[in-house]
Amino acid sequence: MHRSRQIFPRISARAAARRSDSSSSPSSPSSPFSSPSSPSSPSSPSPRSFASWRADFTASLVVFLVAVPLCVGVAVASGVPAELGLVTGIVGGLLTGLLPGSSLQVSGPAAGLTVLVYEAVHEYGAGTLGVLVLAAGVLQLVMGALRLGRWFRAISIGVVQGMLAGIGLVLIAGQVYALVDAKAPGNGPANLGGLPGLAADTAGSDTGLAALAVGMTTIGVLLLWPRWRRAAEVLPAPLVAVVLATAAVGVLDLPVARVEVEGLLDAVRPPGLADIGRLAEIGALGTVLAFALIASAESLFSAAAVDRLHDGPRTQYDKELMAQGAGNAACGLLGALPMTAVIVRSATNVHAGARTKASRVLHGVWLLVFAAAFPAALGVVPLAALAGVLLHAGWKLIPLRELRPLWREHRGEAVVLAATAVAIVATNMFEGVLLGLLMAVAKSAWETSHVQLEIVGVEGPAGPGGRRPIRVRAVGHATFLRLPKLLDQLEALPRDREVELDLSGLRHLDHACAAALGSWAEQRRPAGAGSAGGGERSSGGAHV
Repeated sequence: MHRSRQIFPRISARAAARRSDSSSSPSSPSSPFSSPSSPSSPSSPSPRSFASWRADFTASLVVFLVAVPLCVGVAVASGVPAELGLVTGIVGGLLTGLLPGSSLQVSGPAAGLTVLVYEAVHEYGAGTLGVLVLAAGVLQLVMGALRLGRWFRAISIGVVQGMLAGIGLVLIAGQVYALVDAKAPGNGPANLGGLPGLAADTAGSDTGLAALAVGMTTIGVLLLWPRWRRAAEVLPAPLVAVVLATAAVGVLDLPVARVEVEGLLDAVRPPGLADIGRLAEIGALGTVLAFALIASAESLFSAAAVDRLHDGPRTQYDKELMAQGAGNAACGLLGALPMTAVIVRSATNVHAGARTKASRVLHGVWLLVFAAAFPAALGVVPLAALAGVLLHAGWKLIPLRELRPLWREHRGEAVVLAATAVAIVATNMFEGVLLGLLMAVAKSAWETSHVQLEIVGVEGPAGPGGRRPIRVRAVGHATFLRLPKLLDQLEALPRDREVELDLSGLRHLDHACAAALGSWAEQRRPAGAGSAGGGERSSGGAHV
């Protein structure tokens, strides 16, 4: 498996040079395949194309193995048949994976919508779920056509890294239970609170100890395999770990849980006319709006995070939003779960060495072929091994090494990162990211609202007509955030002196500051500081 890239954004000069050369030199291929103008003919693929296909092929297998328990788990937690989660994963690979937008991001059912889907199924029924998802997909298509997706590019690095860290923590807390073949209590806080009881139950269970041994062995292979660099370049560590764990369980006949998959055709239930009529209800429309906004936010925030994990093509946000909308529309027609881009699968795809969108399309093919035609092939994979892969992936999402330098250099970003991660664990991803965004906006507003008063003449000598006026020049951005400090400095000036306040140096003056400065000028006039011929002076030399 390739060595994971640093989470914080960095500029790769070599990658930029490669992209520049490929766009300017006719002999350099701009894609994994040779261009017509390159020396290599189409009938003679270059070594680079073979390397890309091999990397995408192995990455797709890893993502497929990771996607199976996620698809099944999200479906069961949402109150629908497990097969519907696989249907959504297949659509995410075969349809959304083919569409333009993000090249390495993988889509499928996500835990962020689990509670909302469960409530919708409980209130409107499983048959109406397809209609709600279909309408949400159409709404996403409209938002993408209106070019609303590009607004998600303005994302603070602290929010993105906090999202990664929060998802990693939630993933670890949930997969610890799967590591010992136990069922997680529920959300993040419940999972964390149940860990002491889980440890006690596992210590007295032979099945739990056997599953723990399988999972820990899988993690050990994930840590050691990359050190054998030549082998890791051929087969990624997660694939090797899962295969070895599966073989060990089969040879030793260990009593551990395995993946359970049944037929897909019986689970597909296209919505009927009666279900479409439910869209006339106000509550159903609210659910559609929530599906569309939350799925769009999770997908585009995930796209920003995935872009920071690789040096390949950047996400085209409007196209990605439309791709997600097309996928959700298809899922709705099949009566399946709503789809979002899943950061866990996407990060696994990148770390497994994927280079093009072929990896995510192939992962959809594997889901379709194995789940529909060969369910027994999935039945031999132990869930504890897959949990070990997810635990390792979740740990790598937490930027532990970068926290200390970030705290020293950009303390505000570190606070936003930590707050976002904690909020995601305590609530859910959408609410946690929303809180992080609000904190990032507040931090930016505070940092950009610097205003400085340049005061001249407080201690100056008296002129022919008495002491000269105090000249105060304001420079910077005067906003309500800095108003208390600004007024304290002005109030500290001698009240028996004339003051000339020059606001021409301000780049921004909001209404609150303008009103407060006008009130301060009026209060000083009775003391003789605001005569008709001079006194407090605003920008442009006008008298206040």
